[in-house]
Amino acid sequence: MPKKRITVIAGDGIGPSITKSALAVLDKLNCDFEYDFADAGLTALDKGKDLIPEETLELIKKNKIALKGPLTTPIGQGFRSINVTLRQKFELYANLRPAVSFPNTNSRYENINLITIRENTQGMYSGQGQKIIQTSHGERAEALSIITSESAERILKFAFETALKRKLHKVTVVHKANILKSTSGLFLKVARLVAKNYPAIQMNEMIVDNTCMQLVMNPYQFEVIVTTNLFGDIISDLCAGLVGGLGLAPGANIGDDIAIFEAVHGSAPDIAGKNIANPTALILATALMLDHLGENEKANKIRNAITETLKSKDRLTADLGGKASTTDFTNALLERL
Repeated sequence: MPKKRITVIAGDGIGPSITKSALAVLDKLNCDFEYDFADAGLTALDKGKDLIPEETLELIKKNKIALKGPLTTPIGQGFRSINVTLRQKFELYANLRPAVSFPNTNSRYENINLITIRENTQGMYSGQGQKIIQTSHGERAEALSIITSESAERILKFAFETALKRKLHKVTVVHKANILKSTSGLFLKVARLVAKNYPAIQMNEMIVDNTCMQLVMNPYQFEVIVTTNLFGDIISDLCAGLVGGLGLAPGANIGDDIAIFEAVHGSAPDIAGKNIANPTALILATALMLDHLGENEKANKIRNAITETLKSKDRLTADLGGKASTTDFTNALLERL
C-alpha cells in the first residue's frame, strides 16, 4: 500500500520548531506518513511568494490532509486572514475545538472534557458586505452576516454525529435568536429540525451571553457546543481558558474531502528560534488528525504521553511551569511513547 501523504505547513515564528516536535511524535508511532512540506504566511512572503502560494493550495487539494503550524497575516496587505481564506477555499465548514483538562496546568478547573463545533465559512466571517460609508456625520461601517439553511443543517448534523461517535449525550445549540431574529433565528429553527433525527441526543438551546456565563460558573454541564462562526470563535477560546490556555488547544478544520489540523495559538515571534516554545497544541492536533484517519489507538497514545509528562513535571516548558526546552519536552514525550 502507498504511504499516506500529509501536507505540512510549518508556519511562522515558533511554527517550524513545534512542527518538528509534532512530526517526531508521528514518526515515533510508526505512522508511516510521507510529508510534503509547503510554505504560507510570512515564510512564503520572505521567499518572494504569495501569502498562500498556488503550489501550497495544490498540495492540500492533492493530499486531502494537512498539518499546519501558526501563520501570520501581515497587517495592511494580502488576505484579511490566511486561515479564513483556507477554510473558505476548501469548504472546511466544521471547526472542531476540544477542551480537555491535563494535570499540572494551573487551570481553574479539573476534569473538563467538552467540544466546541463552529460553523467555519459563513456568519460574520463570510467577508461579504464589508464597507465604510462616508456620511455627513462621519463614517459608517457595515458588514453582512450570512446564514443559509443548507450550511446550518450541515454543521448541526456534524455536531450530532460527533456526539454519537464519541458516545456523548448532550448537544448545546448556542444562538442569539432573541435579538438576531433572522440569522440566529434560522440557525435555531434548523437545529430543532435536525435534533428530531437524533432522539438519543439531548439538545439544549442557550443564548450566547448566558452560555459564556454558564461556562465560567459550571462548565461540566456541557459536552458538545455547536454554534455560528463568530460566537464559536469566542466560545472556543473561552473553553481553552478553562483548561490552561491556547498552548493546550488543538483545532481541526474539516470538510467533506479535505481537513486541516492546527495549533490555534499565534506564531509568537518574540520567542522564535529560542527552542523554548510549548509544542503541545500542535501535537494534540496530530492526535485529532489520527482520529480523523481512524488511528484512534495511536491518537490516544499521544494524549496519554502528554498526560504522563505533565504529571511527572520533569521536563516542562516555561509556560507550563518548568525550564525545559522544546527539544527536552519533546524527548520526554517520545520516551513515554
